[in-house]
Amino acid sequence: MSESSAAAALPGARPNLDSAPSRTTALIFVILLALGIGFVARGLIGDLDATHTPPLAIGAFVLLGIALLIALGFEFVNGFHDTANAVATVIYTHSLPANVAVIWSGLFNFLGVLTSSGAVAFSVLSLLPVELILQVGSSAGFAMIFALLIAAIVWNLGTWSFGLPASSSHTLIGSIIGVGLANQFLAPAGTATSGVDWGQAMGVFRALLFSPVVGFVFSALLLLLLKAVVRNKTLYQAPTGNQPPPLWIRGLLVLTCTSVSFAHGSNDGQKGMGLIMLILIGSVPTAYALNRAMPVSATPAFLAATQQASAAFAAHDKGATLPVVADARAQITAAIRSRQVDSPAVFAALASLSHAIGEQVRTYGSIGHVPAEASQNVRNDMFLVDEAVRVMQKQHVALTPDQAASVKSFRAGLEASTRFIPIWVKVAVAIALGLGTMIGWKRIVVTVGERIGKTHLSYGQGAAAEIIAAATIGAADMYGLPVSTTHVLSSGVAGTMAANGSGLQWSTVKSIALAWVLTLPAAMLLSGCLYALLRMVT
Repeated sequence: MSESSAAAALPGARPNLDSAPSRTTALIFVILLALGIGFVARGLIGDLDATHTPPLAIGAFVLLGIALLIALGFEFVNGFHDTANAVATVIYTHSLPANVAVIWSGLFNFLGVLTSSGAVAFSVLSLLPVELILQVGSSAGFAMIFALLIAAIVWNLGTWSFGLPASSSHTLIGSIIGVGLANQFLAPAGTATSGVDWGQAMGVFRALLFSPVVGFVFSALLLLLLKAVVRNKTLYQAPTGNQPPPLWIRGLLVLTCTSVSFAHGSNDGQKGMGLIMLILIGSVPTAYALNRAMPVSATPAFLAATQQASAAFAAHDKGATLPVVADARAQITAAIRSRQVDSPAVFAALASLSHAIGEQVRTYGSIGHVPAEASQNVRNDMFLVDEAVRVMQKQHVALTPDQAASVKSFRAGLEASTRFIPIWVKVAVAIALGLGTMIGWKRIVVTVGERIGKTHLSYGQGAAAEIIAAATIGAADMYGLPVSTTHVLSSGVAGTMAANGSGLQWSTVKSIALAWVLTLPAAMLLSGCLYALLRMVT
C-alpha cells in the first residue's frame, strides 16, 4: 500500500511530514554538531597523547578511523531505523510538528546515551568468541568487527528501504552469533576454538523474544485500564483535523515520547559503545586496555579483594599445584571455551592468575600506573579471570558465603578496571544516534502511524504504547539486557489497536513478523560469510 492510499484509508488528518526546519534551527544544529565532533577529536587525541608512546603508524591510524566510522555508521542507521518509532505517536496525534518531534527525540536519545551505565554494552560483547576478544588487535579481530558491523548495517538499510520496523538489536546479535559460528567452523581440525556462548545467547534471545509480547499485551491492558479509569472520550478518539490535542493529553504524549527516546538512547546506544571500545582496545591498547582514570585511593581495596579471592580459589584446588602464569592463562581459556570451570585445576589456575594480577598492580602502584607496554597483558589476564568467574556464578558453583562475597568484590574491581567508556565515546555515539534520528525517520514513522491499524491512532493508544515501551526498555537497561525498541513499540501500537477493536492491517503485521523471523538468520548468514571472506584476504 502506498503512503497516500494508507493515509486515505484512515480517518483523521494526515500530519505534514515534509516540513523543513528553519534556517536558524539548521544553523544551531550545525554549530552543535561541529562542537561535538571537535570534542570527540580532542578526547581521542588527548587519550593517545597521555600514553607517552610513539604515535600510531599511518596504516594503523587509517584502520582505526575506518573501524570507528563503520561503528558510528551502525549507530547512525540505528537512529533513523529504530528511533523513528518513538516519534510516530506524537506526530500522528498532532502533539508535535514532525520536524520538532525528531529534533526533540534526537536530543533525548543524545542524553540517554550520555547517562547510560555501559552494562548492556559489555553484555553484548560477552557473546563474542573469547580468543577473538583476547586478540582483537589481530587480523582475525578486525575481520570480526568489520564483518558483524557491515552485516548489521546492510540488513538494517534493506529493511528500512521497505519501511519495515525491524530491530537493530536483533540484527546485531545475529551478526555476532554468525561471526562466532564462522570462527568455529574455520578453525583447523583439532584446534580448541570457541564459537557461541549459547547460555548467554539464550538469555539475550529471551529478552528479544518476550519484549514484543510484553509490548503487545501490556499496551492493550493499559489502554483498557485507561478506558475504565479515565472516562474522557477525547482521549480515545482520532485527532480532528490538524489541531493539537488538549494540553494535558499533549503533555502526556510528549512525556511518553521523551521517555522512549531517552530509554532507547540509554539501551541501544550502548551496543555501539561496546563495539567502539573493542576497536580502541585492539588498535590502541596502550590507551584503552585499562581504565587509567581509576583513582590511586582505590588500589588498597582492590589488592585486598585480589588476595581474598585468590585464597578463595585456592581453597577449592584440592591440593593441585599452582601453575605458572602462562599455563594458568591456557587452563582458564580452555575452561571458558568449554564452560567447564568447576574443577580443581581451574581453581588452581584462577588462584595463580589472580595472585599475579595483584602482584603486578602492587608493583606499579595502581591500575593507572601500569606501563603502556604491559597494559594489554594485564587486561587480558583480568578479562580471563572475570569471564571465568561470570561463568562460575552463572553455573552456581558452590562457594561459602564469605568466599562468594570475596570473589564478587574482586570481580567488581576487575570490571571497574577494564569495563569503562570514555565520555568522548559516549558523545560520538550520541551524535551518530541523534543525527540518524533527525534524518531518515519518515519511512518507519509512516509504517507505525498509518499501516499497522485500520484506524487513525488515538491519543490514548499512543500514550499506552509509549508508556509500556519506555518501561520495558528502562527495565531491560537496569538488568543489562538488549531489547528491541522497534518491536516493543510497534507491537504496542498493534496491541492497542486490537484492544480498541480498531482492527489490524494484516499485510503490514505479516511483513513486520516476517522481518522479525528472518532478521536473526539473515544477519548470521551475512556476518558469517563476510567474516570468512575477510579471513581469506587478511
